Amino acid sequence: MDFSSKRVLTFDEGCTYLGYAKSYVYKLTSAGVLPFSKPNGKSIFFDREKLEAWMLSNESSSFEEKQVQAATYVNTHTAQRKGGKI
Repeated sequence: MDFSSKRVLTFDEGCTYLGYAKSYVYKLTSAGVLPFSKPNGKSIFFDREKLEAWMLSNESSSFEEKQVQAATYVNTHTAQRKGGKI
């Protein structure tokens, strides 16, 4: 199913888009973890862009990115100690 042309997704479409079971999506919405709208207090709708942002949140760095971050940290803090700054 092609969701790229739809901005607003129904509950069923949102479940399909996320690849999660309906029961799990209900759990995420009731816990306030997943952004959703409920305009008349009945049907749940999702903003596709907000779902994408949610799916990409809490990103984890690759091993190589972590190595660069560690080397930068060590170089920065070693230079500070040599200059008398801690």
